[in-house]
This record gives sequence, C-alpha cells and structure tokens, in this order.
Amino acid sequence: MFIRLSHGLARVRVRYFLKADVSPMSVENQIETFRFTPEELQIDWQDGQTSRLHCVWLRDHCQMPSSRNAQNGQRLMNVTDFPDDLRIEGVTQQANGDLVVAFAPEGHESVFSQAWLLNNCYCLNATFDDRSEAAKTLWDAESFSSLSFTDYQHYCQDERAKRDCLQQVRDHGFALLSGVPCDEGQILEVIRTFGFCRETNYGPLFDVRTVVDPNNLAFSNLGLGCHADNPYRDPVPTVQLLHCLASSTEGGDSILVDGFKAASILRQEAPEHFEQLCRQYLNYRFSDATTELRSRVPMIEVDDRGYVTKVRYNNRSIDTVRLAPESVAAFYQAYRHYAGILERPELKLTFKLRPGDLVVFDNTRVMHARTAFSAGGQRHLQGAYADLDGLYSTLAVLERARNTNELVQGALA
Repeated sequence: MFIRLSHGLARVRVRYFLKADVSPMSVENQIETFRFTPEELQIDWQDGQTSRLHCVWLRDHCQMPSSRNAQNGQRLMNVTDFPDDLRIEGVTQQANGDLVVAFAPEGHESVFSQAWLLNNCYCLNATFDDRSEAAKTLWDAESFSSLSFTDYQHYCQDERAKRDCLQQVRDHGFALLSGVPCDEGQILEVIRTFGFCRETNYGPLFDVRTVVDPNNLAFSNLGLGCHADNPYRDPVPTVQLLHCLASSTEGGDSILVDGFKAASILRQEAPEHFEQLCRQYLNYRFSDATTELRSRVPMIEVDDRGYVTKVRYNNRSIDTVRLAPESVAAFYQAYRHYAGILERPELKLTFKLRPGDLVVFDNTRVMHARTAFSAGGQRHLQGAYADLDGLYSTLAVLERARNTNELVQGALA
C-alpha cells in the first residue's frame, strides 16, 4: 500500500550511480601562477589543480563584445574566421585577477575572469550531462518507502511545487499528480504547464480503454508487459502522460520500471549481453490502415563515455529480426536476459491510478506496464506525449529563478 502525500517525493532510499556534478566550481580558488606558449595557456590554481587551455579554444570562447552577442551570448564569429597560424602572443593579469590574452597575428585581445576560467576549463569540469544514467538516481521498488502525489492545484500555483515535480521526472524518471480535473482533454492543459504537446497519428491525445478490434493491444483489457512507447518513431516521444478519468474495474494496476536500472543490472550480470544490445540495431514497426512507421535503433543507446542515455524495449513493436547469422544466437541470449530483468518483481513499482491521478514519465528511460483488468466496470485513461526538451527548459528556468532569489536574499542578509 502506498501513502498519498500532498507534496514532493516521500523519503527514499536512493542509490546513486555516477552522479554527475554540474554545479559551478567555487571562485574562492584563485590563480596561483600562469605561463604560456604560443599554443597553450597554463594556469596553476591555489588548490594545486592545473588548467591547460589551447589557444584556439581560448579564441573560440572569447567573451568580448566583438566576439559574443551581449544579449544572448551567441558567437559572432565562426571558427574558420581564425587565422591558420593563430597563436598566443602575450598574457597579462589585471588587478582584479582577470587574465588578458593577446592573440597574433590578428592583434585581438580577450579578457577572461578567474571565475569564468575556473568554471569552464575543460581540464577541471565534466561535460554537461542531464540525460544519461550518470546524472540520474537509479531505483527499484524498494527505493520508495511510499509513493507521493503532488496536488495539481498546488503544482499550478506554487513554483517550488512545480520545480520539485519536474525535478522528480529528471532525476527519477517519473512524477505523480493528484486532483487533476477529470475532464476530457485536461491532459493537454497539464502539458502546457511545462512544454508542448507532441501530436502523433493518434492525435493530440489518445484514449486507453477497451475497444473492438483494437489497432494496438493497449486498447484492450489484456495485461501489458514492460515496454516503452513508440520505438518505431524517429525521434521517439520522450515524455508520456497518462491521466485517469475512470477506474472501477478489478485489476488494471499501473507498473513502472526504471529501464536504466535494469540496463545497469544487465551490464553487471553479463557485460557481453549489454554490449550486444548496444551494438545491434533493430527495426521497429507500426502499421495500420492509415499509418506506416519504421525506425532502426539499438535497444540500449549509450553516449561517448559509455553511459546509457536511452532504452527502447517493446516486444510488440519489433519488426522481423534480421541480423548476421553468426549474431542471432548471441542477440537472443542478450534480449532474453534484459527482458527477464525488466520483469523481476523487485524492479516493479506497482500502484493503482484513481480518477484525477496523472503520471508523467520519461519514455526514454522508464518502462510502463499494467495488469489485466475485468471486463466489468470502467477503466478510462487519456494519454498524450510531450518532449524532454520543453520539460527540462521549464525546469532550468525555475531553478535559475530559485538560484537568483537565493543570491539576492544572501546579499540582503
């Protein structure tokens, strides 16, 4: 049984995996010494760290008005505008500690503050990452002592509540709202609070209830195994919402599974299986009387550092598997292994949506499923899609406003 709370996630036993640190570095750490060659500026910081900054990188990142638009920070020059023999001609330090870098042969000077150099140096700062497993909190069913639902009116009226809810989507891959008006199309209003609707061949939204001769098994009363929606689209909708309008059937419980967590288990248990699912591209397909959709993508997608960024698992939508003969057996071993992990009970977060409840989740990370339900009674969900870029943008603006307010309050204290 899960307790409904009015705001925020309940206290959780979180399990961090390579948690990314994207916060600015402290500017209390000042420049100890610096030196340069025509190709490179080297800075020794007071804490013993060293920055080695290439001359073209420095010129490309010039912060001067002649190089950057003052309003939006966008570059006013192209990297091809720099001379082939670009070099550092001199470096001086101002009284406030800022460095002035003179470039030859163009005779350009760039002023770099200590804070900017420290917070942007590629030697000392990791690449920004808010999408991969390195930036997430991976979870299983035991990670939550209870589930919490954020009241929708509170979400709409309080920026902190909205920020916390969107942070849950970013960090855990899902969030739950309660008290959403049970009106047809209300789900689109929810989307407008953080982003934009991703319309598909199903329309702006779709109804999940039993129909005769459904073109998709989701529109039956059958149980559905863990899956991500629409892997046959390119690009796939990255956010999904499901809004409960009626629920009087026996069964029909909702299930969520952290696909990133399942992928990490697969990598631990059988690295060769993990590599198979990253390497082998599959065809996905959806077809009905008016639609023909296809994609070719791996089941597990990783970035340049090997971190998982997307998972696509939908056994109903995999087209004919066509691999090299010598790869088929190994692929099916890996596929079956990952499928088995996704169905492990300890990974399944199971709960029942009541009328007015709404779940929003990252469709590139969190798998969803449901138990079968009785033919009697009513079960009516409305679903819709959006995208992570809108949600993350709204969240970033909310976090920026919070940080600005904290700075102002700190200055006034």
